[in-house]
Amino acid sequence: MKTMRAQVLTKPYHFELKEVSIPEISDDEVLIKVKYCGICGSDWGSYTGKYAEEVACIPLTTGHEFFGTIETLGAHSQGLKIGDRVAADICKPCGTCYHCRIGEPLLCSDFKQIGIHLDGGFAEYVKVPWKNVYLVPDEVSDEKAAFVEPLTACLNASRKMDCKMARSVVVIGAGLGIIHAALAKARGAAPVIVIDANPDRLAMAKEMVADHTINVKETDPVEEVMRLTNGVGADYVLEAVGNAKTYEQAFKMVRKGGKVEAFGICADDDFAMLAPVQFVLEEKKVSGSCAGIGYDWGDAIQLLNYNRVDPTPLISMIVPLEELEQALNEIRENPKLIKVLVSPEVKERVVLYR
Repeated sequence: MKTMRAQVLTKPYHFELKEVSIPEISDDEVLIKVKYCGICGSDWGSYTGKYAEEVACIPLTTGHEFFGTIETLGAHSQGLKIGDRVAADICKPCGTCYHCRIGEPLLCSDFKQIGIHLDGGFAEYVKVPWKNVYLVPDEVSDEKAAFVEPLTACLNASRKMDCKMARSVVVIGAGLGIIHAALAKARGAAPVIVIDANPDRLAMAKEMVADHTINVKETDPVEEVMRLTNGVGADYVLEAVGNAKTYEQAFKMVRKGGKVEAFGICADDDFAMLAPVQFVLEEKKVSGSCAGIGYDWGDAIQLLNYNRVDPTPLISMIVPLEELEQALNEIRENPKLIKVLVSPEVKERVVLYR
């Protein structure tokens, strides 16, 4: 029996580096050798037991932002070969429930995602359906390729928000929010405003994409957005934090007739206070987006391939698989860390932030 190293979440706040069996694939699956797997903000929620649905899946190898090469092919796989550089759609909707049948697979009644409900990429190998696999061109670096999954989620949110050219966009949260801001700018939004409490992240946002940044420790964000929009409010506000307070702020700073895009995931018991009159007399709108799926993956790879979005400056550190739990905690404590990649192949951490 061949084995591999994997980080297994055995209970909230506890990963164990274990020697486990390499996943056996079916004829409809491929085995991917993991090069990098990014740490997502939602991985902290999985680690701490924030999401009850995911706690029910423990023990579990998490990690859904993975990139690697094909190690083994299932008999039914097509258009792929061993050694191909690939990313994979992590979504596994059932295909038969009401939502799947009407074209809403992300709302599937039995929705599963690799690395969230099923064993994922914080390991040497991960198995995925071959039809979920997307080839990554050689022009896209390994580090960029680790951003395919988070970029798909941002793309879906961008499509849902559907901001118009020359309209103002506010992004609350300067982690993955910087990518949201980049997509808004690519659509022609003006101005693009990024809000956060971390001066290092705000500096990065300003350097990469933002027209204005707001530090909530120094300025009331609602008042400042109103000032920057001449008292009107923002045309669009995207919440990328996952906190009831910031959602409340989002609805206060969006203009009458404007739209809030809900992206940040709150805990099950985290409730925001909203006035229904905002939806009626002020005609404010809201839409939600939770992930990318299907063609979002091909589109994300295309954007990376042509440098329409370059997430490379966000990569703060690369750590060995053994340091996953340590890195999860460091992200919460070190304000300079934005995106950390975990690699089963590296032996020592590589620090990239300035």
